Amino acid sequence: MNKVLVTGADGFIGSHLTQALLAEGCEVRALAQYNSFNSWGWLEGINHPGLEVVTGDVRDPNYCRHIVKGIDTVFHLAALIAIPYSYVAPDSYVDTNVKGTLNVCQAVRDEGVSRLLVTSTSEVYGTAKYVPIDERHPKQPQSPYSASKIGADAIAMSFHNAFETPVTVVRPFNTYGPRQSARAIIPSIITQIASGERRIKVGDLSPTRDFNYVEDTAAGFIALAKCPEAVGREVNIATGVEISMRDTLQTIARLMGADVEWVVDQARLRPSGSEVFRLLGDNSLITSLTPWRPRFNLEEGLKRTIGWFTDPANLKQYKSGIYNV
Repeated sequence: MNKVLVTGADGFIGSHLTQALLAEGCEVRALAQYNSFNSWGWLEGINHPGLEVVTGDVRDPNYCRHIVKGIDTVFHLAALIAIPYSYVAPDSYVDTNVKGTLNVCQAVRDEGVSRLLVTSTSEVYGTAKYVPIDERHPKQPQSPYSASKIGADAIAMSFHNAFETPVTVVRPFNTYGPRQSARAIIPSIITQIASGERRIKVGDLSPTRDFNYVEDTAAGFIALAKCPEAVGREVNIATGVEISMRDTLQTIARLMGADVEWVVDQARLRPSGSEVFRLLGDNSLITSLTPWRPRFNLEEGLKRTIGWFTDPANLKQYKSGIYNV
């Protein structure tokens, strides 16, 4: 792994993975979504001689073929990920997540790239039928977003089965940390408290999640990229620890020394039948294939996350009073 491409590098996980790959000594071609502002998203301010930032869109198959030329390993993270927005704009999720993944797979096959890691999500499992959730757990499309990711995973695996494309489907459970969208539950609470709010708007507090600190997620991607035995596999990145939203938010309030109350905001509730009530991952496959182990427990990760979001320079980039689907 020397010359790598990261799609979606301008996003939350993508920017952290880009930095981790640079620290590994890789030359990184980082794809940010094309826009007229020439914004590189969270890549702004990352200066490194091994970094090449390009702008474009994975929905264009010709562009995908262009950016994989000369690349050894592709980390495909570009996707639409907001679950609430998928309820109102599902067609865009098919275009970006399913067809975009098809375009990347086809480009990797055509250009003879050595490895492709396609990013999945624990949302493909839906509410757990059993725990811990291993890679054999049934897929349950409980939102248009999760359906699009199930489709993308299937496209990727079909290229391995039909064409022997060296694909690994990487399936992180809920990732959190610096730079995450304030739409997500952890940064939403932190930014509201940091902005002086005492009545904190929340959705359903009963669901449970298996939270990965973002540096652990990035390390999982890299470990799997170095593992030939992971080719043709779907692999969870999970801590194997479950916590409810309510307990998570109480932990955040305690760490921030905040005396707050929770107020249910109807806009933050998922449609009936769509909420994923329980996620607890089985990480035995990744720990058997690679040396990867989670380094950060939730309290340690939350302290780091709170520290980043409460820095005034970072907090001002968020609109804590607006819930953006």
